[in-house]
Amino acid sequence: MTNIVVVAPHPDDETLGVGGTLLKHQSQGDGIHWLIVTAMTPERFDASRMARRDKEIDAVAAAYRFNSVTNLGYPTAQLDRAPQDELIGAIGAAVSKLKADTLYLPHPADAHSDHHAVFRAAAAATKWFRYPSVKRILAYETVSETNFSLSPDRVAFAPTSYVDISSWLERKIEIMRLFECELGEHPFPRSEAAIRALATLRGSEAGCVAAEAHMLLKEIVS
Repeated sequence: MTNIVVVAPHPDDETLGVGGTLLKHQSQGDGIHWLIVTAMTPERFDASRMARRDKEIDAVAAAYRFNSVTNLGYPTAQLDRAPQDELIGAIGAAVSKLKADTLYLPHPADAHSDHHAVFRAAAAATKWFRYPSVKRILAYETVSETNFSLSPDRVAFAPTSYVDISSWLERKIEIMRLFECELGEHPFPRSEAAIRALATLRGSEAGCVAAEAHMLLKEIVS
């Protein structure tokens, strides 16, 4: 069984970026695993909001039927302060434990600093001689982050891989609704309209009704 691991800086990144792709993998019999890097902490969030987020994660995990969910528990919006070697070690340990074949990572030029840190740490945890199970690495686009990067010298998101999610787009949006506090009304970027629009655009590029686009960063073919 192929083990697919999506590395999500925050819960909802996996759905925004690869929700349809994960559902397709699951339908094909692949193992799908959710690696969440950050968590809400009492310093910034009240107990009721934290409890609601825990319920959202449980509901989303059940909706995808993830084979496993790992939460590293780093404080959200503070990964740029976390020791890099510690973060690399934590992600690397999860990759090894899950025997990941395919990794989906956030794009390195995303607007959120947590996304930068996760990409750098995860990229360091993919060397073949330490993590021999990893054969494919792709970067996904996250609406409201990938398209909001302003750095003039950034490496722009340039799709090289498309997944037809025409049969899974509605289910992806249903799952996204479980994150009640993350969705907003259009033109808020994390809206149902924006999610549909991006899927439609990527579908037009790939010749299908709806698609998710990724950047293939590395592939080892035996």
